[in-house]
Amino acid sequence: MPLLNVLISLIVVGVLLWLVNTYIPMDGKVKNILNIVVVIVLVLWLLRAFGVLGTLQGINI
Repeated sequence: MPLLNVLISLIVVGVLLWLVNTYIPMDGKVKNILNIVVVIVLVLWLLRAFGVLGTLQGINI
């Protein structure tokens, strides 16, 4: 995956998360959970994109 695509994806996700945190009224605990989930998903996605983590075919969501 080209580095430019990774950078654009991170920027888009960051802006979307900022918009949700800023303009959608939520309890602080819900915002924290949302932020943690997004960060975990992004870390897993980055590890997979750079080949550190093998394919995630065995994980069912």
